[in-house]
Parts: sequence; C-alpha cells; structure tokens
Amino acid sequence: MTGTGLLELKEVSSSYYSGETLLPVLDNVSLKVGEGEFVSLLGPSGSGKSTVLKIAAGLLEPDRGRVIYRGRDVTGEPRRVGYMPQQDMLFPWKTLAQNAALPLLCAGSGKRDAAARVEEMLPLFGLEGFGDYYPYQLSGGMRQRSALMRTMLIESNLWLLDEPFAALDALTRENLQGWLLRIWERFKGAVLFVTHSIDEAIYLSDRVYMISNRPGRIILEEVINLPRPRPRQVITTAQFAGYKETLLRTLAGEGY
Repeated sequence: MTGTGLLELKEVSSSYYSGETLLPVLDNVSLKVGEGEFVSLLGPSGSGKSTVLKIAAGLLEPDRGRVIYRGRDVTGEPRRVGYMPQQDMLFPWKTLAQNAALPLLCAGSGKRDAAARVEEMLPLFGLEGFGDYYPYQLSGGMRQRSALMRTMLIESNLWLLDEPFAALDALTRENLQGWLLRIWERFKGAVLFVTHSIDEAIYLSDRVYMISNRPGRIILEEVINLPRPRPRQVITTAQFAGYKETLLRTLAGEGY
C-alpha cells in the first residue's frame, strides 16, 4: 500500500427492500485505501460497487460493519470527500465555470475568489476557453473533465469515482484514462475508482479489488507493480497480460 492508511471498510454488509423482499447487496466487504494510493474496485454490473462508494462517502449506512477514516470510526457520517457518481450531474442552467465553482461556494468562498480558482484550473483540465459554455455545448469527454474538476475542487484528499468513463466511446475513454493519471500524479489524492473494465483497472491502479456478483464480496486483492509514470504502451507488456490473466481466471472461477 502506498503511504499510510486513509480509508478502511471493515466487514461491511448492506441490503435493501424491494417491496417486502430483503435483497442483500454487500456481504462482509473489507478493503483499504492508503494516502495517495489509486485503488480500483472491479466487478460485474449490479455487484454493489456503487453501494461501496456511497458507504465510503457516508451517504449510506451499512447494515453491519464499520468505515474507518484516518483511524476514526465514521460509519454513516457524511464527510467532505470528492464523490463523483456515474452521471456528470452538471446543472444545465449553469455554465461550466459556475458548475465547477459550486463546492467552493458551499465551503464559504466568495464568488470572486471561487471564479478565480476555477479560471486557474481550467487549463489543467483541458478546458481553457470553455468556462462560459453550458453543458449541452460540451462533448461527453469535456463534461466528464468538468465534473472531475468540480470533484477535485472540493479539495479533499480522497476521491471516490464511480465509473466516470463508462458512457464514453473507447478512444475518448483511453485518452481520459491517461489524463486522469496525470492529474492524480500532480495532486496525489487517494482514489477509490469503480469500474467493470479489467484493462482500465490494471492500467490505472496500484491495487485492484475484485468483487463478486450480488451479494458482493471481495474475491481477490491484486497488487499492480507497473512503473509510474505509466505510459499507455504498458498495456502491451507481458506483465500487464499476466495481471489480466489472473483477473480473468478469477472471474471464470465465479462463473462469469
């Protein structure tokens, strides 16, 4: 694990009611994210990955288990973390810059200071000159970069990212993966990243947890010892292929 412990989920279980039927979602899930570490949670659709992020963010209280943040039990306690759901959630009546400034304004910054901070960040996110554009005027990739910039302007040391590139075409997705790594390497926040793509998980991560079909349980923890900075060409190496074989074999053992 990179750095010291930041976030830990301990034996977390969760369920919900569908009508009068209780449906289990997570079964005894434990995982850790270290300071400055990039960790992916990989698994099939419907396996409870998004539920893990909501519990980690304090947006949902588990049936059982604990959430530990920097050594303190914060189970069910909402906290100031960078949480990005699957949809970009940009307000259509606000410009890109206005959307990005929202967490700063909510934290008490004045409008002028918030606008200056957003303007400073736009070039880093490849959005210079687009601050006055509305979401409908932006491409899918630009919308996701806008949403991620807003997430990072929360200025937390923990980013919870829920399949942020899943709706994009393959080429845009690959480009944004490399871009995300460059942003992460600059800011060095810890990331818990949800995905159902094996290649994406390996390429981005220091460690990968694999979760089973519902009720989700952790069936594998794989350390990814690929060099950083991580060029795109690493996906063609034998070492990358070895990690992919391990993950595919684990999925096959689960009947996928």
